[in-house]
Amino acid sequence: MVNMLDLKSTPQRIFKKFTTKSGLIGDYNYAHLFTPKLPFKKTSKDTIQPFFGLNSDMPIVLGFLLGLQHALSMLAGVVSPPIIIASAANLDTESSQYLVSASLIISGLLSLIQITRFHIIGTKYYVGTGLVSVVGTSFATITIVNKAFPMMYKTGMCPTAEDGTMLPCPEGYGAILGTGCICALLEILLSFMPPRILQKIFPNLVTGPVVLIIGIHLIGTGFQDWLGGSGCSSGKTLCPSDSAPHALSWGSAEFIGLGFLVFVVIIICEKWGAPIMKSCAVIIGLLVGCIVAAATNYFDRSGIDKSPAVTFLWVHTFKLSVYGPAVLPMLATYIVLMMEAIGDITATCDVSRLETDGEIYDSRIQGGVLADGLNGLLSCLGTMTPVSTFAQNNGVISITKCANRMAGYWCCFFLIIMGVFAKFSAALVSIPKAVLGGMTTFLFTSVTVSGLAIISSVPFTRRNRFVLTCSLLFGLGATLVDDWFSNVFTYSGDNKALQGFLNAIVLVLETGYALTGFVGVILNLFISEEPEPEETTYLEGEETHELSDQSVIEGGSDSIGFDKQQGSKIDVK
Repeated sequence: MVNMLDLKSTPQRIFKKFTTKSGLIGDYNYAHLFTPKLPFKKTSKDTIQPFFGLNSDMPIVLGFLLGLQHALSMLAGVVSPPIIIASAANLDTESSQYLVSASLIISGLLSLIQITRFHIIGTKYYVGTGLVSVVGTSFATITIVNKAFPMMYKTGMCPTAEDGTMLPCPEGYGAILGTGCICALLEILLSFMPPRILQKIFPNLVTGPVVLIIGIHLIGTGFQDWLGGSGCSSGKTLCPSDSAPHALSWGSAEFIGLGFLVFVVIIICEKWGAPIMKSCAVIIGLLVGCIVAAATNYFDRSGIDKSPAVTFLWVHTFKLSVYGPAVLPMLATYIVLMMEAIGDITATCDVSRLETDGEIYDSRIQGGVLADGLNGLLSCLGTMTPVSTFAQNNGVISITKCANRMAGYWCCFFLIIMGVFAKFSAALVSIPKAVLGGMTTFLFTSVTVSGLAIISSVPFTRRNRFVLTCSLLFGLGATLVDDWFSNVFTYSGDNKALQGFLNAIVLVLETGYALTGFVGVILNLFISEEPEPEETTYLEGEETHELSDQSVIEGGSDSIGFDKQQGSKIDVK
């Protein structure tokens, strides 16, 4: 039942919020957010900032600033996938600009679902986490796109000119979207399983290598852009094209320098930047790179001049279909997104000073995974590839000590506004590849480091090392030699169904992270954990040496030392 006194007091609270200093500004130390650490200057003690919990009364101006900080910290991750995917599909400039806008708008709208948290009436289930859990276009789909589109062109699904030039393929992009819609049902169904069962089937031992392989594959994509772009790496044309304002050959020193400038600025922001600069370091690096590129005539303004002032979803549409070969890799992608969501939600609970165990925590995991699956479906229906729960915003929460949902709602507002104003998206699309590559290579390497961090949380027992070795064997092999399975099937007949089935097998086996995930899940369930001996037993009559804590006795090719704290023998080769 609704409390009428609360309803009467709501307008008064809103009026007080906008008309009083405490409601508008509060007593937060705003200078702390913008004060950099100057080199060669002794830093003062850090200011103790108040912590704004999930439901704290937060000043409007502070929510505005921190929401903008959240939006800027995730901007690079939101706009990079649509630019890369549009390039893989050879879409025209207008469609590429639209996809960037759609990615921003969808990220803002679907983040509202995660942040708000809805209870499914008559059940114990929820949709959303109720935390500052923001979502953005997933990097994982880039791997599928980079493998699927060459196959589409090869089979004639995508058009090719007489001279072999690959033409725009909106039908292929629509097939990726349709496949994503269908495969999202898997994550939706898995969200109703108890989190403990999900973590048993997909532990860190399985998901860590998958994230690692995704990052390694993406680094290659980013590094090619850093050197000028993937489309001109063959050396037949200049980068980005022969008619570009400042066209150069692939791998030119100028391209490498532009990307390296972005990288150096990111380091400077991390070393001496103010708190708000640290969380937005990637965007600041991109901005500095763009300024230098514009001053040296690398920008092409034609796309910005032709773009409309505003746009929204479904201004451009794509015919939805299902691309059979991409189904299994896309299912693997949603499993990865689910486990990524579980990890990110747990981290968000931790930095938000909320429980990370118990019934409420489990309901947040269930609601977050369900929202993640629904968001993947809605994203594809909204003309953008699946989204994932972003992790970088946990760093913003930790730095600013603000876990309040108001900051999350402001973040959604800024993302939607940036997407609606199409000129902003057009400017992002026109960024030179070398500058963009310097930024995306850093982002993609951070994905790889995230995979390493997940793996490092696993005890390195003999059994776990064996499972890691087996899963990484095929994943790394398929990533480093990405066409290793292309010549296994030699069928060249007219049976389209058989050809599609064979292409599906090839696509799965040449998608490194999918292969890693399948092998990891099977071996993790198949090979049981065995207790390892705690002490070393020596054979009777075996010579032993008594060592001091600082001595090393050399024998043969090995050296043996003594760990004073652990009291055990260790190799120090």
